[in-house]
Order: sequence, then C-alpha cells, then structure tokens
Amino acid sequence: MNKSGEEPLLSLPERHSRILALLQQNGSISVTQLSELFKVSEVTIRKDLSYLEQQKKLYRTHGSAILISPYISDRHVNEKEKKNVAEKRAIGAAAAALVSQDDSIIIASGTTMAFLAREIKPVGRLTVITAAVPVTQILSQHADVDVIQLGGITRSSSVSVVGPFAESMLRNFNCSKLFVGVDGIDTEFGLTTTNMLEASLNGAMINAAQKVVVLADSSKFGRRGFSKICDLEAVDRIITDSGVQPLYLERLRERGIEVTVVDV
Repeated sequence: MNKSGEEPLLSLPERHSRILALLQQNGSISVTQLSELFKVSEVTIRKDLSYLEQQKKLYRTHGSAILISPYISDRHVNEKEKKNVAEKRAIGAAAAALVSQDDSIIIASGTTMAFLAREIKPVGRLTVITAAVPVTQILSQHADVDVIQLGGITRSSSVSVVGPFAESMLRNFNCSKLFVGVDGIDTEFGLTTTNMLEASLNGAMINAAQKVVVLADSSKFGRRGFSKICDLEAVDRIITDSGVQPLYLERLRERGIEVTVVDV
C-alpha cells in the first residue's frame, strides 16, 4: 500500500494474484470491497472474478467471491469416513467429554457421529437416541448404555433412518443434548445437509433437546447443502478443528455460540 493506505494500481496478473491472496486470508470478499481496494470499477472486478472462476481458482456467489463452491452433493458414508479422519476423531473426543453422568442424549447421523460414539465412556446409566445404525452398533456393546434406535426409511448413503415415523418417536422424548453433524455451516444461511428428510429429522431432534452441539470439521464452513436444518440461533456450541478461518470463528462467537477448537 502507499502512504495514504490505498492499494497502488496493479497490472491484471498482479490484481488476480492479490485477489486470490485476499481470499486465502479472509475466505470471502465482496465485489464492492475489491472495487474500492483496487480503485477500479465493479464491472472490472466482475470480469476478474469471472476469469478466475473459469480457471477454477474461486467461486462467485451473490456479489462476492469465495475459494470453493459452497454447494455440496450427497456422498456415500464410505467416501466421507475417509476424509479428515484425524480432525473427526479429535472432534468426537471433545464432544464425548460433554456427556454427563446418567445423561440422556441424541446422536444424529454422519461419520463424525461414529467417532463420537467410539469415544463415549459412560458414567452411570447413559441413554442414547440415534438415527444412525453405526452409532447403535457401537454403543449397544456397552452394558451401561440404553440405545433407542429410531425407525423409518433407511438411507443407504448414510446408513441412517429418516422420515415421519422417526420424527414422531422424538415427540415422546426430552434429552439434555443433541450432537449433530452437518454438511455445511454458512454464517448467514445457517446449518444445512444434502437431504431434505434428514434436515427435517434434525429439526425434530433440535426440538427434543435442551442444547444443540454441532460437530463439524473445518471443511464444512462456508458451504451449503441442499436442505436447511436451522438458523445459527438454534445452536449452543460448535466443535471444530484449527483449520477453520478465524473470521468464521469470530462471526460465530458474535452470534453467542460457544466454539471449541481442537488441535490435530
């Protein structure tokens, strides 16, 4: 920057390089901000972003740019469980530490939920309601854990149940905590997943729990699945890893959400 604090005029390649550097630092940046920073028109910035998007170096969305596409497609659990394993294991361990003596909890579906289940060491009598078949398989091996497996339509991609029957079962329960995984956390749009039936069931789980704890590795931030689960106002705590950009953590804490960051 010059003495006035403004960016000097840059060549086209220099401007492109600077845009990408800013995205690496901030995660997202608006067309207006870039226009003011580089002292060029918003039309010019949109052309820059269009070119960089064609080069698959960023993704344009609603007057701004981000590094990756925020939209997520559904993937099979076997594919998901191989990604970010160390992060999910650490997140699962931190979540398991929140389980109290003689607790009653809900565990939603997702690969991180299986890591949570493996880390749970029940003290007293633990009651677990879950939609995830792998979670039932893991926790039913404990003599001190009563597992209530929700019934309904089994999703082959997640090996978990969804549907109105599972939702109706939840109306009969009240638990201290819900541990839920998501496909996307967007600070404006909220929590999302790729399947609308799963999103609906997650909503019913939220209504049956006193506190909502989201388990999400850093790859989930700034992204959106097809179906919205809830706004961030419904969330009490998020457990994630140190790969999350500080800007996201700041925004979450500003919304009154307690954030736990685990080191991997």
